[in-house]
Amino acid sequence: MTTPNHHAALDAWIDQHFDEEVRFLQALVRVPTDTPPGNNAPHAERTAELLKDFGYEAEKHAVPTVDVQAYGMESITNLIVRRPYGSGGKTIALNAHGDVVPPGEGWTHDPYGAEIVDGAMYGRATAVSKSDFASFTFAVRALEAVAKPAQGAVELHFTYDEEFGGELGPGWLLQKGLTKPDLMIAAGFSYEVVTAHNGCLQMEVTVHGKMAHAAVPHTGVDALQGAVHILNALYAQNDEYKKVTSKVEGIKHPYLNVGRIEGGTNTNVVPGKVMFKLDRRMIPEENPVEVEATIRRVIEQAAGERAGISVEIKRLLLANAMTPLAGNKPLVDAIQQHAQAVIGEPVPAVGTPLYTDVRLYVERGIPGVIYGAGPRTVLESHAKRADERLQLEDLRRATKVIARTLSDLLA
Repeated sequence: MTTPNHHAALDAWIDQHFDEEVRFLQALVRVPTDTPPGNNAPHAERTAELLKDFGYEAEKHAVPTVDVQAYGMESITNLIVRRPYGSGGKTIALNAHGDVVPPGEGWTHDPYGAEIVDGAMYGRATAVSKSDFASFTFAVRALEAVAKPAQGAVELHFTYDEEFGGELGPGWLLQKGLTKPDLMIAAGFSYEVVTAHNGCLQMEVTVHGKMAHAAVPHTGVDALQGAVHILNALYAQNDEYKKVTSKVEGIKHPYLNVGRIEGGTNTNVVPGKVMFKLDRRMIPEENPVEVEATIRRVIEQAAGERAGISVEIKRLLLANAMTPLAGNKPLVDAIQQHAQAVIGEPVPAVGTPLYTDVRLYVERGIPGVIYGAGPRTVLESHAKRADERLQLEDLRRATKVIARTLSDLLA
């Protein structure tokens, strides 16, 4: 059993090496991983190089270029660092993703500058989820320096496909049989341990009409008017979804968002084609197959009410919800105990309306939770928005909580 002395010694090691941890994170933030376009191999190479300085050998698992490009990205190299300590005991995987959405506009700091102002580091991926490349790596370094476990193993999984759904990240490593941990922790935030999350269905809908000159509109079929009719039918679903509530704390009801739309050729032409992309979040209680069938039905029915309109519907992503596996209890208990000790307040176990890579482990029967370095809410982190930032104190605390948790689970 690890003693409180161990915990204090782990904390002290992390404090002593914290400046180094911050520099490690800065180096990772300074290598862009905008997805799209999704050229993520250079970041993996840089990460592997930095890990070598700590004596860690990262296995580089490059996903074949043809698969990556067919998927809509440019390059993916997933990393596994294996740290075996002895026979018996559990293998615990720690997974964080390096791919991020592009910075977008409105930044007051360089998105790749990793500037530190008033105790916060600014930059794309400082909070989600390069911060946990740092927290997980330094927690393992502290564990090995102080607790010196004699059984079990830890694996670091640094992957590069979360924004597109994870199938070529953790999904690919698991499917190829490159890893089979007993438990796992995925990148998260410091003030809650997440045990369940929403599922996500993303679809691309192309509405076809017939182009015509705007002076003689009756000779064409307006695809945009068709699309508007379909969109109104879809948006009406959101009112229905509000009547469906989840029993998981932290998750409310399903919802649908249309996040991208393009179409038409010119101002004086009746649009012949309009494309839009929708995102449908599913609560853990919903059946994804039924959800998809219902959405297709709503779209096809609305299209059928407009003469000359046809639709093509393509599924882009289906991410199942994450439902808690009973085996996650030791993880939840250890993280809650140590977070209370380190942060000084109780850390609830909740569900989150996001979707993550963790579901890919859980679907294979590997109990997992989401916990890492970050603020109380996604909103506070500015993740996916301008001026994403991480309070360095949250990085320090999360690293301690993870190190103590690993020490307990491997004792």
